[in-house]
Amino acid sequence: MTTFPAPRPLALITGVGRTVGIGAGIADRLAASGWDIAFTYWTPYDARMSWGAEPGATEAIARSLAARGAANTAIEADLADPDTPAHVFDEVERRMGGDAGAAGVTALVMCHCESVDSGLFDTTLESFDRHFAVNARATWLLIREFGRRFTSPPGTGRIIGLTSDHTVGNLPYGASKGALDRITLAAARELAHLGVTANVVNPGPVDTGWMSQEARENIARHTPLARLGTPQDTAHLVDFLCSEEGQWVNGQLLMSNGGLA
Repeated sequence: MTTFPAPRPLALITGVGRTVGIGAGIADRLAASGWDIAFTYWTPYDARMSWGAEPGATEAIARSLAARGAANTAIEADLADPDTPAHVFDEVERRMGGDAGAAGVTALVMCHCESVDSGLFDTTLESFDRHFAVNARATWLLIREFGRRFTSPPGTGRIIGLTSDHTVGNLPYGASKGALDRITLAAARELAHLGVTANVVNPGPVDTGWMSQEARENIARHTPLARLGTPQDTAHLVDFLCSEEGQWVNGQLLMSNGGLA
């Protein structure tokens, strides 16, 4: 899909910790389209979630990207720390210097999240603050760092944030993702002088290991195509948005959920 000239442009993708995740699917699709990839992961998050950490995931993802011809690097990053976004960009520039990434990061794709199921009455202050630190504050700081360092030609820059419309029983996640939406869409205007587009993608329910069989069946029943979303479904849309052809799509919140009612 992407038609950028050599050298390959560089995408920074956050939240690529598991081979079955949306972030890994996006990284693979962009690598196949001619991008080099820097990606972040945070194993302690996966380790405390129900699906658990995936041993060897980082190495497997890196091998898959290399097989696509993509120079790549993996950076462990705790995005709850406000110093981390600048550190990530420093590391990308240090590791991906030279021919790969010489022009810096051209696309920022934010798949990272904090996601703990809790509602109005059982959400703790610590959990609420962590959700906003990871999902909202880190998004702002990453976008700000991207804008400060952007040196690619006008019209090539891309920012994409992944969001959710969860609310009931998922209060801190849904609320902080709502903040992510506003922060990302603001960049479509505030970074206009750089020729950078910014969009938000809602991938709908994608089974990356967190769904019960009951949830799978219920979601499939309420989707016109009678199936769940896949990381590849989201990746195809992100690939288009990052392409030359996707430049005119800007400042949008795009639903990619198969028509889920």
